[in-house]
This record gives sequence, C-alpha cells and structure tokens, in this order.
Amino acid sequence: MTSRTTQTVVRFSSPFRLPGFDKAQPAGEYRIDYDEELIEGVSRLAWMRVGAFIHLPAIGAQSSTQQMLAIQPSDLETALETDHQQL
Repeated sequence: MTSRTTQTVVRFSSPFRLPGFDKAQPAGEYRIDYDEELIEGVSRLAWMRVGAFIHLPAIGAQSSTQQMLAIQPSDLETALETDHQQL
C-alpha cells in the first residue's frame, strides 16, 4: 500500500474547540497534516484520508512548546463550517 502525507493551512476567525482538546484554541492559522493511502483498483489515482494532525500553537504564535495532535477530519470540517458561519 502506498501512502503519503499532505499539508495544508486552515484559518479560524474565532476561538475554536475540537473534541479531545482541554481548552479552546485561539483564532489564527493552523498547519494540518493529512495521512493518505492510495486506493488500488481504480482507473486513476485516488487517495483516501486515514489520519489528520493539527500543529499547535497557531502559525506565528509565540510558544516554547509545539504539539502535533491527532484529530478527526470530520471534526475539523465541522469546526471550520461553524467558524465561517459566525462571520
């Protein structure tokens, strides 16, 4: 099975909380890593997300520690939708 990791940046305009987080995270831009596996047997390349990780703190935030926490992609999408509806 072939796998890859892709990265993206998401932006929250308001503080947000994801399941499993102890506290709300501040608004800002966050780097997200997606682990994906190649779906075999299709006529063209297709990838399936099998994991997602968020990097804390936000990009540009000052902190002496950095973390990479596992998250559910669906939870991230829900949080982003909620954030965009608040605008």
